[in-house]
Amino acid sequence: MEEDKNNLAEEYLNGWKRAKADLINYKKDEAKRFEDIVKFGNELLMHDLITTLDAFNLAVASLKKNGTNDEGIRMIKTQLEDALKRHGLEKLIVSVGQQFDPTLQEAIAEVEISPTSSPQINSGQIVEEVEAGYTLNGKLIRPARVKVAK
Repeated sequence: MEEDKNNLAEEYLNGWKRAKADLINYKKDEAKRFEDIVKFGNELLMHDLITTLDAFNLAVASLKKNGTNDEGIRMIKTQLEDALKRHGLEKLIVSVGQQFDPTLQEAIAEVEISPTSSPQINSGQIVEEVEAGYTLNGKLIRPARVKVAK
């Protein structure tokens, strides 16, 4: 009888220990989920602001093409880029000749390259970046859109 009571007490104690460990693990998981919500909660806002940044990039390119030097537009663009960077947005670095990486880039076109016109570009390498890609706190939120050599 005494042994049965001890076994039952041991069983209850082990059950309590498991429940306590489960609660601790649950709290850790919830804290991680909450951290992710805070970290990536502004992802939709970043998508909208990236579109605005793309428009600024086009405006600056147009100014350069027309020979106009409007430093105000460039300053606004820089301020917008700096504000986005402070909130975790990073532009992907893509360069001509870089090997295409489908985890970070989206190929929107294949370009036929002749060895005489571009001897340094090989098949599967990036020929042109059409649209910049971005990460938010290390998470890819928009791949770079590129043209790739055939």
